Amino acid sequence: MTTPLPSRSDRQRRPTPGAPTDTVTTGTARSSAPSEGDVAFLRIAPEPARDTATMFIDHERCLRAVRARDARFDGFFFTAVRSTGIYCRPSCPAMTPKPSNVEFHPSAASAQQAGFRACKRCRPDASPGSPAWDPRADVTARAVRLIADGVVDREGVDGLANRLGYSARQLERLLRAELGAGPLALARAHRAQTARMLVETTTLPFGEVAFAAGFGSVRSFNDTFRTVFAATPGQLRGRAPSTRAATETATAITLRLPFRLPFTPDSLMGHLVATAVPGIEEWRDGAYRRTLRLPLGSGIVELQPADDHIVCRLRLTDVRDLTAAVGRCRQLLDLDADPVAVDDQLGADATLLPLIAGGPGRRIPRTVDAAEFAVRAVLGQQVSTAAARTHAARLVRELGEPVDDPHGGLTHLFPTPEQLTELDPERLRMPRSRRVAVRALVTALANGTIELGPGADRDSARTQLLRLPGIGPWTVEIIAMRALGDPDAFPSTDLGVRLAAQELGLPSTSAALVRAAESWRPWRAYAVQHLWASLDHEINRLPDRIDQLP
Repeated sequence: MTTPLPSRSDRQRRPTPGAPTDTVTTGTARSSAPSEGDVAFLRIAPEPARDTATMFIDHERCLRAVRARDARFDGFFFTAVRSTGIYCRPSCPAMTPKPSNVEFHPSAASAQQAGFRACKRCRPDASPGSPAWDPRADVTARAVRLIADGVVDREGVDGLANRLGYSARQLERLLRAELGAGPLALARAHRAQTARMLVETTTLPFGEVAFAAGFGSVRSFNDTFRTVFAATPGQLRGRAPSTRAATETATAITLRLPFRLPFTPDSLMGHLVATAVPGIEEWRDGAYRRTLRLPLGSGIVELQPADDHIVCRLRLTDVRDLTAAVGRCRQLLDLDADPVAVDDQLGADATLLPLIAGGPGRRIPRTVDAAEFAVRAVLGQQVSTAAARTHAARLVRELGEPVDDPHGGLTHLFPTPEQLTELDPERLRMPRSRRVAVRALVTALANGTIELGPGADRDSARTQLLRLPGIGPWTVEIIAMRALGDPDAFPSTDLGVRLAAQELGLPSTSAALVRAAESWRPWRAYAVQHLWASLDHEINRLPDRIDQLP
């Protein structure tokens, strides 16, 4: 398998109301083959008798990327220098090392396992997440997403393996072959990254930092810092700029979420605000706010775009949920995307090129809770955005768990599938066919027939969803795009997509549009964002004041 990186010369909603009119079958995302000059990871299948990784990375191509110091490569691979024992981002401003002293690693965990420490200058642990795993639907990518959600910290390696349907030994070999490190090492690297972020950006006591980042003890926390960063937590905090809030507590934390440029936030944040369900979401003081249902408790998050990061303010009932909360916020805003690769592919179509130039780096508005979004997608079938919000708000008021929000107007968590199964369908003010669809969906989610979480198999989820009464291709593709994170999902029957396509001179019928969009793969979901953004609709406008909310 080959996972391409952009070449050095590359610059690289709930939707508009509509209803499905015919059927289209879409595939999962595919990685395109690298062109000449690309930097690529080349994986060789592991030998059965070996537990160590057999991955290698094209040395010369990676060296060219390092010489360019292009930040777009950060997160794709890591540069380890044998003479210094340090690993860096490709964009590190330090003097380029001799080629004979360099080796390349596909993950920070792999570099750490090989005995390298993180560079104190470029901070490779703070780079955006690798976009290589975001579009993929294989076991490795699903495992990486689950590890980022904190599953290893909560359930151990056996719990992770069980979720994926593998033995712990099989999973260890798969991850070592792809990433050069096993699940424990990957989880440890993730904990170290989270802990360093807290050490440098908050005033939390180190014991609370260790607890929040998922370490089992303060001793393990201190040992990891000395091994990975060649410094104690106190030394790192002393070197960091004093931008921390004096009122920081274990349950109120402010973080910076990095992303890759370019980034156009208007339709991303506008979509979330326009479809916001009263009680669980709101726009206040220039930030999107919402409640979070987390593995160990609940939380409230505020997300506010800045020039090169998202300001993330979290209030948690259990600080151990920090890792899961940050991962879900990154997923919600699609912050680990590779906008250069996406825009290059879509910009090759002359029809889309003006849209790409007008809004480079558009992201997909996703979700923090896949089950919640699936229910809301069914509630929104063939109705306006306002009507969909109204239907969801009724469920929140009747079945949602109350939360305390001293700084805003959030009141509830969205009800779980188990709670929704207790609802009498006759109380839903909607056509009978949609009541049946809602009931079938929440029952399937509650009993585990359908899995939509970070470790879900996209093909299986699509198949299971289509078997439910009242759920057709439009609903499945919207769920695939926003809940399952499929970058190639394509709701070709969506009214907004078809109207935008017609205005651009593209075919407006579903089947013809699918054929025309073949060249957009594997990024058709991003093409949908550009098509929606070309319309005069509330999802594309970010309100400046709270009284501008719909």
